[in-house]
Amino acid sequence: MIGFVRGMWVTMGTMFRKPVTVQYPQEHITMSPRNLGFPVLLWDDNVNEPACTGCQVCMRYCPTDCITVEMKDNPLHTVGKSPRRKIVEDFQIREERCILCGICVEVCNFDAILMSDFHEEADLSRGGMIMTKERLLEMGRDLQKRKGIVVGAGSETEE
Repeated sequence: MIGFVRGMWVTMGTMFRKPVTVQYPQEHITMSPRNLGFPVLLWDDNVNEPACTGCQVCMRYCPTDCITVEMKDNPLHTVGKSPRRKIVEDFQIREERCILCGICVEVCNFDAILMSDFHEEADLSRGGMIMTKERLLEMGRDLQKRKGIVVGAGSETEE
């Protein structure tokens, strides 16, 4: 009988507590500012082109080989409108393989990659899990506008 009363006491005590479950699609938990999201490419407004030069250092250091980079000669450099001789032609990150370690950000010599606060990327097919250069630049420009990040002269600064 004492066990029954204790059990009911615990039940009554937990019945009136605030629920800890979040109804996920409608409500979102605010993440810590130190939380790492997916890597994105930054845009250099000084020369009006991606900050990435396609040097492939991030691709070589990635422990999961989720980054694919191809570079080409910069047509604006031959005309004299850009200081960069090479520019990225294709940049892809396979989301399902990325472990969000941030090594690509650390090894980038041009500060062209930044870990964002985007962490809710999902798709119904594997093909949708490949982030293209255009998608990464779009996410990067959104992050730059929201956080006031300016890229130029080889380094990024926050205003």
